[in-house]
Amino acid sequence: MQDVDFVNGLLDFITRSPTPFHAVETMADLLDENGFKRLDEKEQWSLQGKQSSGERYYVTRNDSSIIAFQLNQPLLDNGMRMVGAHTDSPCLKVKPNPEIINNHYLQLGVEVYGGALLNPWFDRDLSLAGRISYLDEDGVLGHVLIDLEKAVAVIPSLAIHLDREANSKREINKQKHLPPILMKLPETDVDAKVDFKNILLKIVNSVLEQADDKKVKASKVLDYELSFYDVQQPAVIGLHDDFIASARLDNLLSCYTGLRALLDNDGKQNTLLVCNDHEEVGSASATGAQGPFLRSVMERLCSNDEEVSCMVANSMMISADNAHGVHPNYADKHDSNHGPLLNSGPVIKVNANQRYASNSETGSFFKHLCELADVPVQSFVVRSDMACGSTIGPITASEIGVKTVDVGVPTFAMHSIRELAGRWDTYYLYRVIKQFFK
Repeated sequence: MQDVDFVNGLLDFITRSPTPFHAVETMADLLDENGFKRLDEKEQWSLQGKQSSGERYYVTRNDSSIIAFQLNQPLLDNGMRMVGAHTDSPCLKVKPNPEIINNHYLQLGVEVYGGALLNPWFDRDLSLAGRISYLDEDGVLGHVLIDLEKAVAVIPSLAIHLDREANSKREINKQKHLPPILMKLPETDVDAKVDFKNILLKIVNSVLEQADDKKVKASKVLDYELSFYDVQQPAVIGLHDDFIASARLDNLLSCYTGLRALLDNDGKQNTLLVCNDHEEVGSASATGAQGPFLRSVMERLCSNDEEVSCMVANSMMISADNAHGVHPNYADKHDSNHGPLLNSGPVIKVNANQRYASNSETGSFFKHLCELADVPVQSFVVRSDMACGSTIGPITASEIGVKTVDVGVPTFAMHSIRELAGRWDTYYLYRVIKQFFK
């Protein structure tokens, strides 16, 4: 795969994936197209006899986490080459009873999901996407994904004239200042009431009408998980097309890179990709890295616990999650000896307090992979007087005991509504992971 094809595929993947549900659906579609067989957690798999078959499988959980793998060698002696990433990103999620009518404007109450950088959410064209659960006319519970695609809401900034210290002391109250505005209600209707679920019901039935089975009709919306997102398309930018600007680069960039390397793998190793939900809020869920999803899949590939332990001991994981590039306007926020530059290669992330899972063994292996793939490599260590973030790497390593290295593409504006990464770094990471899967 050439760089241009890879980057275009990444941009398309991000556009099609405004929520973790859509990301998993898009990944499942690509896996289906490439001959992977879908497994159901509720059914028996019986794959122990197919460990050297070359067959490809995937399984999802909650429609927001996914594991895909290919079996080429006996697992007991050869283990798995694993790559981990996460499907979620910081965002604004709609509350269960969200309707707010204030001065004849309809707004929706929202919760901040994850450690979002809030200022950039103001004055953006926002749309809405996610999963809706409904009851059909026969009393059957159903679920459907929606993506309104067009801009339906905005969070306007307060004019500078009314907040003279906005550029120096602006404070954002998450409860008061973040509800997006959806519409202006008639001023003549002073008792106007809006039921958000009734609005969603019309949307659900519109989606169902366009589906293959047009006989299904929803009678009631029971619940939903919906998020606002910026409708601005991802783009390659810069005087020489050096950068990718997009929402959700953290961490859809790593999800797509790992998926593309898995699809293009022509080696003989056992390979696996896991993309977990809920990393941005600690990973402690049935679908998160601290949950049992990955361990459960590994147990179903082996006959007993001892075989699982042997397989894990022969395995290794690359935890791929974006790294902090040195911002030229804030270079003092970095350790001067560990400041990753955009388009200078993937970054090995190191932390003495195990906020990252990299050690000298796994870091050396990744450096060797970069040499084999002819890719530059960098290192990141947070300043000693600053707190360090974390990833699914140390969580997965502690849950299943697998050797792990934490790496990522250097990025600006992480957790903003629009982030920036190096165009060449994305392709560099793809080449290294593809080498790893060989």
